[in-house]
Amino acid sequence: MNDKALQDNPLLDFSGLPRFDEVKAAHVTPAIDHLLLQGRDTLEQLASATETPTWENFVRPMEDMEEQISRAWSQVSHMNAVVNSPELREAYNENLPKLTAFYADLSQDERLYARFRALRDSAAYASLSATQRKIVDNELRDFRLGGAELPDDQKARFKAIQEELSTLSAKFEENLLDTTNDFSLYIDQADTLRGIPEDALQAAQDAAREDGKTGWKFTLHFPSYMPVLQYADDRALREQLYRAYATRASEFGKPEWDNTALISSILKLRHEASVMLDYANYAEMSLATKMAESPAQVEEFLQTLAKRAKPFAERDMQELREYAASKLGLAELQAWDIAYASEKLREEKYAFSDQEVKQYFPEEQVLHGLFKVTETIFGVHVRKSAAPVWHENAEFYEITDHQGKLVGQFYLDLYARNNKRGGAWMDEAITRRKKSHGIETPVAFLTCNFSAPVGDKPALFTHDEVITMFHEFGHGLHHMLTQVDDYGVSGIKGVEWDAVELPSQFMENFCWEWDVLRHMTKHVETGAQLPRALFDKMIAAKNFQAGMQTVRQIEFSLFDMRLHGDFDPHGSKTSLDLIEEVRDEVAVVRPPKWNRFPNNFSHIFAGGYGAGYYSYKWAEVLSADAYSLFEENGVLSEETGRRFWDEILAQGGSRPALESFIAFRGRAPDIDALLRHNGMTT
Repeated sequence: MNDKALQDNPLLDFSGLPRFDEVKAAHVTPAIDHLLLQGRDTLEQLASATETPTWENFVRPMEDMEEQISRAWSQVSHMNAVVNSPELREAYNENLPKLTAFYADLSQDERLYARFRALRDSAAYASLSATQRKIVDNELRDFRLGGAELPDDQKARFKAIQEELSTLSAKFEENLLDTTNDFSLYIDQADTLRGIPEDALQAAQDAAREDGKTGWKFTLHFPSYMPVLQYADDRALREQLYRAYATRASEFGKPEWDNTALISSILKLRHEASVMLDYANYAEMSLATKMAESPAQVEEFLQTLAKRAKPFAERDMQELREYAASKLGLAELQAWDIAYASEKLREEKYAFSDQEVKQYFPEEQVLHGLFKVTETIFGVHVRKSAAPVWHENAEFYEITDHQGKLVGQFYLDLYARNNKRGGAWMDEAITRRKKSHGIETPVAFLTCNFSAPVGDKPALFTHDEVITMFHEFGHGLHHMLTQVDDYGVSGIKGVEWDAVELPSQFMENFCWEWDVLRHMTKHVETGAQLPRALFDKMIAAKNFQAGMQTVRQIEFSLFDMRLHGDFDPHGSKTSLDLIEEVRDEVAVVRPPKWNRFPNNFSHIFAGGYGAGYYSYKWAEVLSADAYSLFEENGVLSEETGRRFWDEILAQGGSRPALESFIAFRGRAPDIDALLRHNGMTT
């Protein structure tokens, strides 16, 4: 490609914010090819240099090169997730293996590894900052994990495994997206839809109209799927949608979208790679970069939690069964009855519904409340700004400190739509680091899948969605409020995976505080604030079925840890057999045998949580215990907020997460705050 075309390629412009309004699928391959070619040149120069390696002549140029590749690719992978198209997907899939190969080669280059070792063993190492020493130590660890110490004949195989794993993970996610997008159910009879809330029906009617049809259209996207499971009186309709959702990307659908074989291949390859590096299994290898020291320690943590939670879960389930039998005529509770019966029981016990609460949470008010909490405890200001975006629904904001200095920026893309990956997440667009022209402002992507505005009504959020919003913003703050100047451990970079959820889960706690919630509510029709009586009911209901929810998370975590631990991927036992065994131990809700949960467990097969799903619960212990200091000092305490910023958010990955926690809390973490927050104390 000629120089002019490269100069005009928006993915190669690092002078400011991404030019999302200009990026096309056709830009991807030329940009990535150019950056990888440059990258290989840089690495070759650094690897073959003869001068003694220092931070300035060795580490910094390497970080410069990695930052550019990361910035370009983050735009591509983000657009692939939020405005997926055949052209974009093709470009993404064409370039993903090239990037994987590039990083596999980098991490196996003995010359680069030797130069990092030489830097660590030199006198210059002692004069580096603690942050820079941490980056060098992390690099040495990552070279070992990347296969740099393998004999030459094994390096090629190890690299091939990494490339294949990245392709298989991308395919796993695609199959799930395609299956989800492919399903639609059109309904013409209004009486089939009894019980479903008005706004969900309106959205379904709009969706049908867009397809040129009458009646209502339901899909497996969460804002469409969940109201049916939760509210539809028609049991057959609930079962139909549940069955479609629970069997996504399995043998019950199109063969080309079945993830069964991918699961087997991913597990075999992960196991093979870990054994090559002298780990007993992939779980051990995965924990090399985490807070937890061994699979046994994680297992013990989960078992301790299960022991405390299961009696509460059994009590929850017994209550639900009795209620469903006596009040709903459901003698036997099926999986598609659980959400429906739970909502009815909750309404009866606490005399309110999700639907009633939702009317008080219009989007603008929720964002105002979220920003107000952030501004109060951290002393910053959040305001809307302008930047090119990938979709008309995406927005852009900036965060400034009390002196008006820019601290961070973020994109917000809140609504579910076709061709957008499900779930909610935060990702890095630009990472903070010190450069010759000054500090590079960190920029985050914040993505959710909430219901869009319907008609002239604004988007309304359930309280659970408000919690999700706070959660993702917590990740964003971790990325944007870092004070680290060096790329490798800035923001969430270099933070142990089982500690990365600390700030996100910490922020969720504010969604249960009256002084926070009352300022972020305004009834969509009357403009009234959330009544205190309704808030008190929400608090009373806060830990409704907390036992059931906790053992469900433990079930997923144990399944993940054992799947990557002592499970033999070459044996006759399947992942379905394993999850049934785990359920025998901890579950109180048993899905039907045809449920194919592993086939859509994208967290562990496509989302970086392999042998790491336990980290949600692990970090919840940290976040609940961290929040308890706010409870002691006043939940909107600026002083405690400043300390949280200084000791946790500002530090990024520049020191071990446990050190940051102890610096903030004054002691090691304690499980009791989590149990207390979840109402699981006797």
